[in-house]
Amino acid sequence: MRLSRFYIAAPLSLGQHALPEEQAHYIGRVLRHSAGDAVQLFDGSGQEYLGQLIEVGKKSVRVELTEQLPGQPDSPLRVHLGQGLSRGERMDWAIQKATELGVAEITPIISERCEVRLKDERADKRLAHWQQVAISACEQCGRSTVPLIHPPLLLADWLAQVEADLKLVLHPVAEPLVSHAKPGSLAFLIGPEGGLNDNEVSQAVAANFHAARLGPRVLRTETAAAVALSVAQQLWGDF
Repeated sequence: MRLSRFYIAAPLSLGQHALPEEQAHYIGRVLRHSAGDAVQLFDGSGQEYLGQLIEVGKKSVRVELTEQLPGQPDSPLRVHLGQGLSRGERMDWAIQKATELGVAEITPIISERCEVRLKDERADKRLAHWQQVAISACEQCGRSTVPLIHPPLLLADWLAQVEADLKLVLHPVAEPLVSHAKPGSLAFLIGPEGGLNDNEVSQAVAANFHAARLGPRVLRTETAAAVALSVAQQLWGDF
């Protein structure tokens, strides 16, 4: 039986802990775990903790952690993904797969052809939702650290502040990704469902981004994120 693994948004250590109410509800009411069940917890610090549930109530769960283990190492290639803001499941899918593929940071990018507009309370809810998508992906894939999901930014603002050894903007007419030397850190810019327009690609190039292509076919925005990160990890990371 697979050991249940959960992210806890609070510092962990050996000994007994009362879990936050949200996780307690999920463990006790949704998954129907009971006292005596073994669990594995992580808090994003890079460490993993093995333990056992000692009390499972309707709104409270207590666990005793008995062993601390080194977590899964992060990829040696630190990637910041600037992902064009897209609708619903497409954005969720891009964030989920980027997390599984070892991305360190994700910034949703607002560009001219974005079909999504977020304001105030709705933006806060979407950001919390995206962070939970990343957390769930970490729980599933074994990552011990959770990528940082930034609030959405205008393209020009992101271009002005993002830092990396190598900056790439995906474009169908450009040099292959493999033509670049190995970087220690990488920034990837991927357009939304309608793509980046020529002026936006020029803005990226002016901000020291290099145009790069993945192959002969034009990929959907969520597919492009997964493929680009896979190729980067194969060339320069931990694949």
